[in-house]
Amino acid sequence: MSSDYITKIKANISIFATKKTGNILDGTYTSIFMGRSLNFEDLREYVPGDSIRDIDWKASSRSRNLLVKRYVAEKKHNVLFVFDTGAKMNADTTAGNNKKETALYTMGTAAYLAYKNGDTVGAIYNNDGMVKYYPFKTGLLNIENILAHADKELCEGKSNNLDKSLNYIVNNFRRKMIIFVITDMRGINSTSEAVLKRLMCRHDVLFINIGDTQVTGKGSSFNVEGNNYIPSFIRNNKKLMRLEADHMNEIKESNTKKLIKHGIMDTEINDKSEIVEKLIDLLERHKNANLR
Repeated sequence: MSSDYITKIKANISIFATKKTGNILDGTYTSIFMGRSLNFEDLREYVPGDSIRDIDWKASSRSRNLLVKRYVAEKKHNVLFVFDTGAKMNADTTAGNNKKETALYTMGTAAYLAYKNGDTVGAIYNNDGMVKYYPFKTGLLNIENILAHADKELCEGKSNNLDKSLNYIVNNFRRKMIIFVITDMRGINSTSEAVLKRLMCRHDVLFINIGDTQVTGKGSSFNVEGNNYIPSFIRNNKKLMRLEADHMNEIKESNTKKLIKHGIMDTEINDKSEIVEKLIDLLERHKNANLR
């Protein structure tokens, strides 16, 4: 990963910036995850978008202004990125983007938003059962360091176990965090509901699904796990195309039900050009869900 990776991230944000993106970068981001910590700090005037659950009615009555409680977590968050790993991350998305590169650009963009808010950023992933943890730090150099190591290691190892990384979080972190789980359709499907339930009891959890291309129905298809090209008679078999499409739809439906059950927002990203819009939409849906 080149040292100017963050420069590319900032350029991408500016190219695909919208009014929503500008509001996030100008400070609206702070309201997305506020009010969930027990670390009360002080009071401030209500602004549109604040949760009514955070209104201090007694203080508001005394001051004749609508006041909301402000928490330490509103000022600074711990944002943790959990990467899926393994040979599958060398595959392509439906848009033809490399999955690993799309995952890293996605993480970099979200981490940059966190950096702009003064948040600390950390990361966790594992290869062949060995968990690697990058402690929470501030600054762009920290983000570059995480991206550089992940760029070298995400596709290494023959086995990947996303649940092990998530269990590591459950067992070793007590302070509230914002957790972005960057995986794919199979990764979501393999995540146990018991782990999700325990994570959601303490943290804000969001899933980012890096889309998978289909094996069949393509001019050329390479099996990254088997390290070989898929024979044409398999790729072009209409029955296999239908079976693959049905199987992928079943997994998607199962994943959707699982995440909805635990109140987890998710998004699917296939192209680097859609990262900014998809992230902003994901954050806003998460915010609106917590206001209900």
